[in-house]
Amino acid sequence: MHSIISLLSVMVFAGFAVVAGAQAYPSRAVRLIVPFPPGAGVDIVTRAVSGRLGEALGQQLIVDNRAGAGGIVGAEVAAKAAPDGYTLFMATAGILTVIPHMNSKAPYSVERDFMPVSLVASVPSMLVVHPSMPVKTVKDLIALARAKPGAINYASTGNGTLPHLAAEFFKTQAKIDMVHVPYKGSAPATADLLGGQVQVFFGNVLSVIGQVRDHRLRALAVTSLQRQSVAPEVPTMVESGFPGFEAGTWFGLLVPAGTPRDIVARLHTDVAKVTRLPDVQKQLEGQGATTIGNTPEQFAAYIKSESAKWEKVLKASGVKAD
Repeated sequence: MHSIISLLSVMVFAGFAVVAGAQAYPSRAVRLIVPFPPGAGVDIVTRAVSGRLGEALGQQLIVDNRAGAGGIVGAEVAAKAAPDGYTLFMATAGILTVIPHMNSKAPYSVERDFMPVSLVASVPSMLVVHPSMPVKTVKDLIALARAKPGAINYASTGNGTLPHLAAEFFKTQAKIDMVHVPYKGSAPATADLLGGQVQVFFGNVLSVIGQVRDHRLRALAVTSLQRQSVAPEVPTMVESGFPGFEAGTWFGLLVPAGTPRDIVARLHTDVAKVTRLPDVQKQLEGQGATTIGNTPEQFAAYIKSESAKWEKVLKASGVKAD
């Protein structure tokens, strides 16, 4: 009888220990991996929410920029991290829905290596050019590209990223030839665009709106189906003669596969709260982004549907990994 009571006591104590452990999360600083350098759209979104998310978690949230290979470097680091809730990953649409179809040797699998937490924000792209370009509309750009095939360079944030696909889709639809110059993120791509080393860029609005407002870049169109309040004078690609042309991007929070579900639920609850905060919404919407904060299940379904969409675009455009 005594041994049974002792065993029950151990089981009860163990149960309390598990509960206490779950309630204690997080008990130290949490790392948030961003797969692009500072200044990229995903970095801007991350820094807009990371401070308030850290407050909600009650611990410091350390942003860790791991740029390279169109986001693959950061994705690999996140995929191999311990599934204990102390490493988070802010992924982009390209990392989750494009690169897996382009690179069979990618060192991560979305389904195998990650658990979705929440879609954080979405943002359309903006077709921008260097002000020295003698073009003011998409029609002008097409005419110039046809007159000088292969003479115009366009930037992307890396092979297989959404800016790359948007430009290739544009090239195919417009029947023009431009040269692809991949970068390790929006910031270096924008820097070379400002310097004139490249002439065209489908940058997300977060990354280029400041330069457009300062007239250091010229906006020709946005890739959303409606005009954007941050730049209402800029027409859509649809208005510019490309029916159905929509190529925005989005950013979502994930954790390594195997992370305890109670921790995933805690993270989702806090992310959802942060994305509803008026100051966070105002900050991001003022730069062209829309906050979301959906459930892990909704985010997983969205990744799946977007992956299927971009797989079709890749096959139609013929884009291959360089």
